Amino acid sequence: MPIVATLIANPARPELSDALAETARRAVGGGAPDWLAPGIACDIALGADADRTTVRSTIVEALAGAPVDLAVVDTLDRRKKLFLADMDSTMIEQECIDELAAEVKLKDKVAAITEAAMRGELDFAGALRERVALLKGLDTTLFKRIIVERISLTPGARTLVRTMRANGVHCALVSGGFTVFTQEIARIVGFNEHHANRLVVDGGRLSGHVVEPILGAEAKLNRLRALRDRLGLLPRQTLAVGDGANDLMMVEEAGLGVAYHAKPTLAEAADIRIDHGDLTALLYAQGYRQSEFTH
Repeated sequence: MPIVATLIANPARPELSDALAETARRAVGGGAPDWLAPGIACDIALGADADRTTVRSTIVEALAGAPVDLAVVDTLDRRKKLFLADMDSTMIEQECIDELAAEVKLKDKVAAITEAAMRGELDFAGALRERVALLKGLDTTLFKRIIVERISLTPGARTLVRTMRANGVHCALVSGGFTVFTQEIARIVGFNEHHANRLVVDGGRLSGHVVEPILGAEAKLNRLRALRDRLGLLPRQTLAVGDGANDLMMVEEAGLGVAYHAKPTLAEAADIRIDHGDLTALLYAQGYRQSEFTH
């Protein structure tokens, strides 16, 4: 099966030059660079006998630390039909539970637990229960203000989802966070559906508990499988992206699994790691041209 290597720079710093593209092409003996977006992304076509692992390592070595991400993928079903995305530190730039903790002046303590959980150093469910317990008594009327004042979309989020939706892709937001946030982010970005944990509320304030069972890594994996089966898709027709250890099972199961500015555990396991670009990198990795983007 033919493969393609896609070089991707950050659109905010379009540093992918003709010289860099040619260096990569020569290193692997590929076809002439096909520019998906000038200075940002280009494809280098390779034959069916090319080995993806070898191509990847060869290009990485040839580019010698240039701020360019690399996707090496099969051309069959390159454009996916199902997309699942994590929310916190993936589709948005924050961890929502940390922002809630800021309201009770416990952000540093909660953020440290969040970081350890995302690195896979703590049991996710246990860490979530521990953090939610610290939020007991928080007034739920604060949620809207937190979303407006503290939460920002990751660059490229809207374009990624809207472009995929425009091309018939089913998009699901799956988060180990909370529905009070996913419902709003899903609406703003344009997801078909959203799934997350539910906070228990008592008299307009958080009770310090989360509704069981907790949506964690296995639930994300099960959601991917359920949607894939419901839509009648093959595994290779699916795409998943995340940043932390609780995304690992979902990302490994997807036909194309992406680690976005991710923790080491996920970055090492994913098919593609995006360290420099924004979320539109996932479109370029599927062969979309910038002229095809829906904003």
